[in-house]
Amino acid sequence: MSKTVYTTNAPAAIGPYSQAVIAGNMVYTSGQIAINPLSGNVEASDICGQTEQVCENLSAVLKAAGTSLSKVVKTTCYLRNMEDFALFNEVYGKYFTEKPARSCVAVRELPKNVLVEVDAVAEL
Repeated sequence: MSKTVYTTNAPAAIGPYSQAVIAGNMVYTSGQIAINPLSGNVEASDICGQTEQVCENLSAVLKAAGTSLSKVVKTTCYLRNMEDFALFNEVYGKYFTEKPARSCVAVRELPKNVLVEVDAVAEL
């Protein structure tokens, strides 16, 4: 049996999905984008600022699920421009110090025209 996760410390879902789902001893997050949960807006305009907000949002969702970024085993990262890869990695590396497995791809477009989206799978 699975359980949905919700916190006001991360942006509410902007579609028919949950912020995360707990299944067994694992948490599967939905993709997080750079929406500030307090304002409901994308405030950062550059890849570093947006990556920070994404990581803060993921951290909040994982905390609500009873786990943390240090327990993440896999992420999938979507960049609008692969030229942002190095700057993205600088910020990402500050948050994901345990170096989980990762896929990182460039995509043509992301919700709200953001530059980055990340989802994660973590252990409880």
